[in-house]
Amino acid sequence: MRFWTLEEASAALAEVRGLVQRLRALTAAAARARGNGAPSGNGRTPSAGQAGAELRAVLADLTERGIVVRDPARGLIDFPAQSPTGREYLLCWLDGEDAVEWWHWPDAGFAGRTPLSEPPA
Repeated sequence: MRFWTLEEASAALAEVRGLVQRLRALTAAAARARGNGAPSGNGRTPSAGQAGAELRAVLADLTERGIVVRDPARGLIDFPAQSPTGREYLLCWLDGEDAVEWWHWPDAGFAGRTPLSEPPA
């Protein structure tokens, strides 16, 4: 498993943000294709297979980078990190946030998000 520093996660965010936004769009397109067949923004109904294949590719890209995708529809991801004492924690980012500014312990989840102004020990 890769451990990210805050500096590395912040530097990667510009590129990762684009991937997460694409992931969100593909997740919505796949849901529409499975659901009522409503047209996408371009007036066409995407096929579930086409959207699903690209969705899997974006997920694989993020995963290969060492990023944990928690909620593709919301754009919630975690960057595994390690505290100075060696304890694992997660740098948490949600699409729409300007920067990586939150963290939580692995068992705390989104509800346990803590601002980085209160760093893990």
